Amino acid sequence: MFRRTVAAVLAALTLVSCGGNAPADPAGLSGTINVFAAASLTGTFTQLGKDFEAAHPGVKVVFNFAGSSALAQQINQGAPADVFASAAPKNMDQVKDKGAPATFARNKLEIAVPKGNPAGVKGLTDFTDKNRKLALCAEQVPCGAAAKKVFEAAKLTPEPDSLEQDVKAALTKVTLGEVDAALVYKTDILAAKAKVDGIPFPEAEQAVNDYPITTLTTSKNPTTANAFVSFVLSPAAQKTLTTAGFETP
Repeated sequence: MFRRTVAAVLAALTLVSCGGNAPADPAGLSGTINVFAAASLTGTFTQLGKDFEAAHPGVKVVFNFAGSSALAQQINQGAPADVFASAAPKNMDQVKDKGAPATFARNKLEIAVPKGNPAGVKGLTDFTDKNRKLALCAEQVPCGAAAKKVFEAAKLTPEPDSLEQDVKAALTKVTLGEVDAALVYKTDILAAKAKVDGIPFPEAEQAVNDYPITTLTTSKNPTTANAFVSFVLSPAAQKTLTTAGFETP
């Protein structure tokens, strides 16, 4: 009898040591959440996702990064999203199943040029030069809408060679040397500082983008989704965002 009892205890301990009783999340969160986030958030949200997962064992954060307009369209067409983080309120407003959006960051444009600025770009007026190779974001995405505002403020008519569907695509044109300059976010230039230089310009203050975030009312895991949104608004996440060059709301 004694030997059978000891064997049973050892078997139970083996199950525990093999993960039979994995550490529980103190907040009671579990499952996977799908976070649809603006392309300009790729670096920071990837890090925030890792931080959130580390704080909540058993939770998985899956990201879909793209232009905010494309993400809004995907959500409205039924894509399985739990959280939406947009680079502009306009695209958030387009989403039918949004909750109560909260602004968590701000961002503004800078001119991105290849490292060393080989074409000698000096400022916004260079975007009117037909002899230069230039990239802008398309107007339906936030970086393109912001670009339109700054050109209107400067009373300039740009002559872009390409219109990109998100800010990362515009930045890639610069890093590959395919264009002399592009208008992208300050945060994107900081993230790619080994390959590009940034040129600030005063009109950028006329088109500062607010970034809203919300849990979608159709979320299949609203408790965890709400917790992630709260985390993004927390001081710890705000520090990560400001370190990357975002401004506080």
